[in-house]
Amino acid sequence: MRRIGILSDTHGYWDDRYAEYFQSCDEIWHAGDIGTLDIAERLAAIAPLRAVHGNIDSGDVRRMFPEVLRFRCEEADILLKHIGGYPGRYDRSALRYLLQNPPHLFVDGHSHILKVMSDPGLRPNAHPHCPMLHINPGAAGLQGWQTVRTLVRVSVDGHRFGELEVIELHR
Repeated sequence: MRRIGILSDTHGYWDDRYAEYFQSCDEIWHAGDIGTLDIAERLAAIAPLRAVHGNIDSGDVRRMFPEVLRFRCEEADILLKHIGGYPGRYDRSALRYLLQNPPHLFVDGHSHILKVMSDPGLRPNAHPHCPMLHINPGAAGLQGWQTVRTLVRVSVDGHRFGELEVIELHR
């Protein structure tokens, strides 16, 4: 079992609580709009970092992190992309990845809106009895209209997800 910390839309803002909440995590996943390489380096100092760039990220961040990242964690197939939408309203740029070969978990950011939803219409080929899970961790930074900044922690055990926690970071 692996414990994962998930965040998005830091927009170059560092909060010491990222380290506090993610210190017990085996990995950190950042779903884009990192803002600066300094943020990525500080996160990677806490736990191994997997990240994608977002639409506000400059060239140095884009060179370091891809637009789309597909990988395995335990036995779970993970897709990480900044702009993705959510079940019933996926962005066109995410649809080809989701429809061709649905992952167990799709993580995205961009909207600054926390969402955790399953999509019964998309089921991974390897486990057709389990609907795909979608997580948008909301925004962890100050930039944007959100009133509460959020982080997510989740456990991955095989191809299943559990112990999901939403952490609110009040300004």
